[in-house]
Amino acid sequence: MKKLVIFDLDGTLLDTIADLAMATNFALKQLGYPTHDAKTIRTFVGNGINKLLERSLPTNEQAEDTVMKMRMHFVPYYDEHNADLSAPYPGIESLLEILQEKGVMLAVASNKYQEATGKLVAQYFPTISFVEVLGQREGIAVKPDPTIVFDILKKANVSPEEVLYVGDSGVDMQTAKNAGVDAVGVTWGFRPRIELESFQHLGLIDQAEELLNFI
Repeated sequence: MKKLVIFDLDGTLLDTIADLAMATNFALKQLGYPTHDAKTIRTFVGNGINKLLERSLPTNEQAEDTVMKMRMHFVPYYDEHNADLSAPYPGIESLLEILQEKGVMLAVASNKYQEATGKLVAQYFPTISFVEVLGQREGIAVKPDPTIVFDILKKANVSPEEVLYVGDSGVDMQTAKNAGVDAVGVTWGFRPRIELESFQHLGLIDQAEELLNFI
């Protein structure tokens, strides 16, 4: 039995794309750049906020200083509006409660910046006692770098063999591989099933409760 399940946040626990799209488009408008629909912005996410903003810019405007100017507009807006339209995916709240009742430790590992990660987890899952909730932190490489997983394992005091990592993207599957832990991919998130199928994992699930088969 797995002792710890680590969840990605965006596209795995929460459907946040509408709020991410609104904040991205707000930042683009402030700098006079064209905006995108939510379906397009969905393809930009997965590697942290800076990469999302970079991908949203015209190809010839993706310089680091432009990304940082966008971030100055994005972060305050997103901090205020990151829960306007976001919501847990069907069955997620029940799944977390069941796992907690079974004594399985739970954690979150996200490429979203730390402040927003902590706020959203606390707001949407107030009854769940996560052993650790980590987002992107200054000076720490984002996923698929495995540092975030190693930090959670240290906090939980478990070995890689006792861990299951759950995510919706190739970035998540590669993160698990880099950390030496088993992974399960979810098909309801931001990335297409075909992307997940190209990576190593224990299996793919279409509904939240199916995860219990891998615990």
